[in-house]
Amino acid sequence: MPQKTATNMSRKILHDAMSIPTAPFAEHLVVEHIEQFCDRRKHVTLTRDAAGNMLVRVKQGNRKIARPVCITAHLDHPGFVADKMAGKDRVRAFWRGGVPKEYFVGSRVRFWVDDKWMRGRVKSIKTVMRNGQRRVDTAVINVPREVPPGSIGMWDFGDPTVRGSRIYARDCDDMAGASAMLACIDQLLRRRHSCDAYFLFTRAEEVGFIGAIAACRLKTIPKKCFIVAMETSSELPHAQMGDGPILRVGDRASAFTPQVTAYCHRIARELAQADKRFKFQRKLMDGGTCESSAYCTLGYEATGLCVALGNYHNVNRKRGTLGPEYIDLDDYDNVVKWFVELARAPHPYTGKDETLIKQISDLEKTYKTLLRATVRKAK
Repeated sequence: MPQKTATNMSRKILHDAMSIPTAPFAEHLVVEHIEQFCDRRKHVTLTRDAAGNMLVRVKQGNRKIARPVCITAHLDHPGFVADKMAGKDRVRAFWRGGVPKEYFVGSRVRFWVDDKWMRGRVKSIKTVMRNGQRRVDTAVINVPREVPPGSIGMWDFGDPTVRGSRIYARDCDDMAGASAMLACIDQLLRRRHSCDAYFLFTRAEEVGFIGAIAACRLKTIPKKCFIVAMETSSELPHAQMGDGPILRVGDRASAFTPQVTAYCHRIARELAQADKRFKFQRKLMDGGTCESSAYCTLGYEATGLCVALGNYHNVNRKRGTLGPEYIDLDDYDNVVKWFVELARAPHPYTGKDETLIKQISDLEKTYKTLLRATVRKAK
């Protein structure tokens, strides 16, 4: 398949997924989308665990992979979920996710009702203390008509729009990650790569990795897998969008499994040698905490990848307003390429940093004789 065709298909997958309403504990529309995506394809099996997480396995060809990759991303984005009408033209809604309280009152919202958007405006909020911080718990929103309980609400931004090399949307975090996984699955199948790979789509990350924690407790992820968790992470001065997807050595809470990070680094370096359009970064992304920390803490070998994100959680801090999130499309294209290489596993993952082991061995051989020859005997 020509690279241009693959890129166009991957970007369509991105556009379609980022057009779907979602919020923590209300990811059902994205779940339906992924189910339909998998139903249309051979060599794909999909299961759901008791927490509603989705595990997709892509297995084709006769090659056996002892330690397959499990690539993960979450399906939710900070948003509202309607509770009940608080008057003829007001709905009370739960807020789930991390956005500072000063951005709410007066801001425009849209609810997904009867397969179309209904616009409203935040009238008031109620806050509570959570983990030592005052956070928004519920909001009363002015609306033109009834909003059924359970309806998904998001900030009032349009469907994905491309401007130059960037795509702007309501919910790059983390529908861009989930889209990259779907695009990887699509390319693996179209190119008939021999592979055995897993893809985990988790729920309720925005309130504290609830789906990822449940997946570990339920043993949803096969223990033989190593994990690569995909995120969109707030752009940092040392990690700029457009410079390539980012291999995360850690986040604010922890450092990830060094051997998995080293393996992903090796795959990326070899990909960069073979494909001059591929570039990547290796950084500590300590702006927040991601699912990789949960996986490592709960007994898995894991690392993380991400693309740099603008207007994290729809907050434009420079202007003090809400705004659509955005990512660089080349970064997205390159993370899809990275996923494909990890899935088809040109080098088996052994749980060891093979590159570093070789470097240390070579240094030892080079200087062992000189080291011993220059030892001074004690007087």
